[in-house]
Amino acid sequence: MSKLFSKFLGFFSSRTLVGVDKVGNRYFTRVEEIDGIMKVKRWVIFKGEEDPTSIPVEWICWLNGQRTKAPTPEEMIELDARRELVKQNIAILKKKEEEERKSGVRKSKSIGKGGSPDLRSFIQQFPDASFAPKKDEVSDGKDVAKKEERSTEPTGSGKTFKPGAWQPPSP
Repeated sequence: MSKLFSKFLGFFSSRTLVGVDKVGNRYFTRVEEIDGIMKVKRWVIFKGEEDPTSIPVEWICWLNGQRTKAPTPEEMIELDARRELVKQNIAILKKKEEEERKSGVRKSKSIGKGGSPDLRSFIQQFPDASFAPKKDEVSDGKDVAKKEERSTEPTGSGKTFKPGAWQPPSP
């Protein structure tokens, strides 16, 4: 019981205030011994209602140990200014996008179901490829039913296969 009381008392007496964020949350640290190892404990005391979403990202990283040093007030001011600039840029881009939508001007063309690319013309660029159809085999899609169905049986050079004959290339 006395060990628990001393730990409870040490919780309040040995804590060090590290910083305060713009909302008023206070961040503390203390070094304590756990199983013979000295560990740094970090925590936050919320101002008012406990709302974890009110903690800035930089302080979350410090609490989780992803940062060794706590964020400075100057750093927080700089990051807040950068975030505000990003919000302004987003607003400008949304306005431009809305104006383009209203005027009917589109910079990029989207491909719908009807406008898919013609893969046959792409494949014909590779005449040596075994998967490229010959020019007389290319159809416009109207005479598909007339074509013979392909065999589902595998084809290959199975007669020449010799187990254990393959050797990796030498350097």
